[in-house]
Amino acid sequence: MPSVSTPLPDLVLYARPGCHLCDETRAAIELVLEDRRRRGLAVPAVVERDIEADPALHRQLLERIPVVELDGRRLELATSVARLRRLVADVLDTPAAPS
Repeated sequence: MPSVSTPLPDLVLYARPGCHLCDETRAAIELVLEDRRRRGLAVPAVVERDIEADPALHRQLLERIPVVELDGRRLELATSVARLRRLVADVLDTPAAPS
């Protein structure tokens, strides 16, 4: 019987152009994901959302960016490699509870 795997959730970066903290977070995300690739672990796709393009997101997140979201879990002011690594590991590497 073939195994069926659940698709990985996207890692979403909420950012805006010209944001130096957002640039730091992009670099931190790449470090975390490259480390996971080297270790043969699951790596989510990264999707960037420009809060300037969405007035509701802009109002909600302007003072909190960069914000990283993975499977409904959010990190605000997410510039720390350690915090990003922990978020990704908690979401992707923790076995789901039996139903």
